[in-house]
Amino acid sequence: MKKTIYIFSSGELKRKGNTLYFETEENKRYIPVENVGEIMIFGEVGFNKKFLEFISVKEIILHYFNYDGYYMGSFYPREHLNSGYMILKQAEHYMDEQKRIELARRFVTGAGKNIRQVLKYYNNRGCDLRNGLSRVEELASSIPAVQDISRLMALEGNMREQYYKCFDNICQNPDFVFEERSRRPPRNYMNTLISFGNALMYTMVLSEIYKTHLDPRIGFLHATNFRRFTLNLDVAEIFKPIIIDRLIFSLIRKKMITKKHFDKNTEGIMLKDKGKQIFVQQLDEKLKATIKHREIGRQVSYRRLIRLELYKLAKHLIGEKVYEPFVANW
Repeated sequence: MKKTIYIFSSGELKRKGNTLYFETEENKRYIPVENVGEIMIFGEVGFNKKFLEFISVKEIILHYFNYDGYYMGSFYPREHLNSGYMILKQAEHYMDEQKRIELARRFVTGAGKNIRQVLKYYNNRGCDLRNGLSRVEELASSIPAVQDISRLMALEGNMREQYYKCFDNICQNPDFVFEERSRRPPRNYMNTLISFGNALMYTMVLSEIYKTHLDPRIGFLHATNFRRFTLNLDVAEIFKPIIIDRLIFSLIRKKMITKKHFDKNTEGIMLKDKGKQIFVQQLDEKLKATIKHREIGRQVSYRRLIRLELYKLAKHLIGEKVYEPFVANW
């Protein structure tokens, strides 16, 4: 499995011969390109055309975030696996109202079931989440009857709202009260962690899409419009509860991230670099961790789960096998 490189310092990325290095005022750090799948940039980093040409040949994706941790964009090398046939199939499923709503419902169903699994996990560990569980299950039961994308999005939002109401009980930390969902800028520590984690999740799924025949510009739950990528947003809905949210709960409950890792400014509340580094280090560890996959009968990493999800989606699009979203069983 190729690595993700995270860069928080300021400096310049350069090509030297058949490899890369990152140069700061203090030193140089060489990056062996054969082991790298993506580079995530959080610092003030410069690079030139020669560098971009080289990582394009090596099929390395570059994601960059601003100082506050907001996702800004990606350098997405020319799609080497894109298939005209698959793009047509994606477009067909998007343009056909029934095919689109069917797929969209499956993404929301997968998200709902994984939300339920997270709540069950913590309910069984001393947090009384029965009310939240009941509300989420009630909302999820109405998904099959929804025939309109906007209503489906509203239902998904309501389900997530009930889920968020359980966060305080799970974390049991007065510094990380949820209050309500706030973005750009997040108005408290919990919302800052959620926004940062979700942005990382979207970019990770985008990187995995690059390694398949799928086109990231054609999503189904999220409207395909002038936004650059949407399919990654669809697939991320399934994995955010079991990867990002579980990680956030762990970081808070173990006091690995505390209020000292945040900065307050006119733009809201932001994670300091040290907090971001702790977050991505623990996320990297989680993505490498393996679980026993029920269908294929062997251990797979969390990162591999995302790719397998995309392969299942591709099979659905070409009519080979109906897509069933991954649902955690722990």
